[in-house]
Amino acid sequence: MAILARRRRLNDPDLRDRLYELLEHDHLPYSVGSRFVRLIISIIILDVLAMVLASVPEFDARIGWLFTIIKIGAVIIFALEYAARLWSVVGHSPRKRSPTQDRTEYALSSLGIIDLLAFLPASIALIAGSRSTLVLLGMLPFFKLVRYSPAMRSLLAALHAERRTLIGCLVILTGAVLVFASLLYAIEHEVQPDKFGTIPQAMWWAIVTLGTVGYGDVVPVTPLGKLVSVFTIVGGLTMIALPVAIISTAFADEVRRRDFIVTWGMLARVPLFSHLAAAEIADIMRLLRAQTIEPGEILVRRGDTASSMYFITAGEVEIELPSRRVRLPDGTFFGEIALLRRTKRSGTVTATRKTKLLALDAQDFHALIERVPVLAAHVRKTAKSRLADTGEALRGDLADDEIAQAAHEDGVADK
Repeated sequence: MAILARRRRLNDPDLRDRLYELLEHDHLPYSVGSRFVRLIISIIILDVLAMVLASVPEFDARIGWLFTIIKIGAVIIFALEYAARLWSVVGHSPRKRSPTQDRTEYALSSLGIIDLLAFLPASIALIAGSRSTLVLLGMLPFFKLVRYSPAMRSLLAALHAERRTLIGCLVILTGAVLVFASLLYAIEHEVQPDKFGTIPQAMWWAIVTLGTVGYGDVVPVTPLGKLVSVFTIVGGLTMIALPVAIISTAFADEVRRRDFIVTWGMLARVPLFSHLAAAEIADIMRLLRAQTIEPGEILVRRGDTASSMYFITAGEVEIELPSRRVRLPDGTFFGEIALLRRTKRSGTVTATRKTKLLALDAQDFHALIERVPVLAAHVRKTAKSRLADTGEALRGDLADDEIAQAAHEDGVADK
């Protein structure tokens, strides 16, 4: 009976879904998922550092046993994580597939292969007892950081997006190596047969020169050979600059695209903007201005006139309300009532750590809705419904007092 109960729990779809969310999506600050991510990153760093120090004979002789224990522990944890991902991935494919197909898709994906390489080769090396191989394979878990680092994912996405262009640069570089190596072979092979006796030998000089490394172990001695070297060096500067420019531009575009998607998602969650068209949200995004506040710095004080709403892109703030304190992490927002009415702030907002914000000023927002009649109509409709319901609990804004105050001001004005 106990075995059957265990099997039923393992086949529970709710448990599988919760585990999948924990591993893949639940990475908000202070959540269980974020703590799990920090644990895995700490283990990766500790594991790689241990393998680096194990390559030093003095350290390995003294505490080699500790490095081995760390590696065994890391292998076990990475293996359990891989098994959990393999089990929980079922049912989360965009297309309806069988459990076997879902698991095969994960196993053959780039992240699945990285997760597998983080523990399988090292476990084989541990069984085989090959110390040098274990130290070498101990570097593989570093690539798991791709899963948890947006910057590394953006770089890989940039490389993938520009792969055809980069292959073209490689073809051009290969052609330049062949041309310059052939020229130096023709000019120098009789003068320096030991260094330029064959085209493959001359290719070493061409690669070093085009790469602007300049070892100096192979250099031309004839005037014509030196003249060709000048053109080779200048060409090498171009060869290096071209792919660097391509990658840096693609990386910057990828970061901007990621920030655009994140900002778009935050705007779309605000009730005031939730039903706007894409073009209207894009117009609002152009009005956002970046702002950074340091830990302990007060952004707004209770009783100040509200003139902006804020989106938290990184960091955390604490809102001190009359009856409670509320912390808002990145991805949340507050102060949208300021866009509807110039009310008083209902709480004091303080940064608990270095926080990056996007601010939307009411003045800019109202100038926009004057230019866009559809947006103005939606704002008036939303304002009327939200100000009418003073008991609404606002997620993100937490400004019940502001709504009540605005409703009170409406009543006074009507009288």
